[in-house]
Amino acid sequence: MSQQQTKNCITLRGSAQIICEYLKYAINAVLFQRGLYPPESFKAEQQYGITLLMSEDPLIKGFLTNLLLQSEEWIVNKKVTKLSLIIINVANKETLECWDFNVQYEDGDAALSKEKNETVGSKELKKIQQEIREVMLQVAATISYLPLLDCRCSFDVLVHAKSNCDVPEKWAEATPISIANAQNVQLKAFSTSLHKMETVVSYKLTD
Repeated sequence: MSQQQTKNCITLRGSAQIICEYLKYAINAVLFQRGLYPPESFKAEQQYGITLLMSEDPLIKGFLTNLLLQSEEWIVNKKVTKLSLIIINVANKETLECWDFNVQYEDGDAALSKEKNETVGSKELKKIQQEIREVMLQVAATISYLPLLDCRCSFDVLVHAKSNCDVPEKWAEATPISIANAQNVQLKAFSTSLHKMETVVSYKLTD
């Protein structure tokens, strides 16, 4: 039994990496399926046992890499409550859609953590990836019935972090986001046993 548990040992760092990997794929899925960038600028990739589309635009790739590397550090240190992907109408700067990725912190495996002398979880990676696959399939299904974005849109990602974080240069403090006449859809959650990720999309109902 202890051999099996050792095999399934997930550290805080490993768990934060799983969370940030999910964010990378989920954000790319939204950018592709909401039509923010040309479909030919995305490339198919196999992950979680399904085909996902990833942007090949160097600016988007660089932006997400920097964002998620910093977020990973903050998640390891329990300083992030959520990340928000917002979709904005370029013409009038109105927020049309917001994807909230809420991070909750879990205790992991108490007995194994004591044995290892650090906080660890013992959930099987295969099971975690299966849960993430279900969420990714739900992201795709949810996008299909969201209102059409019939204007030119851009996106940004806001990191909701504790006030004592060292904010990198070139990062700006964001103003709170509100969507008039918003509808919310709660997606399935997944857990690594150290972090729980809940995804919620809010969108503006068309007039």
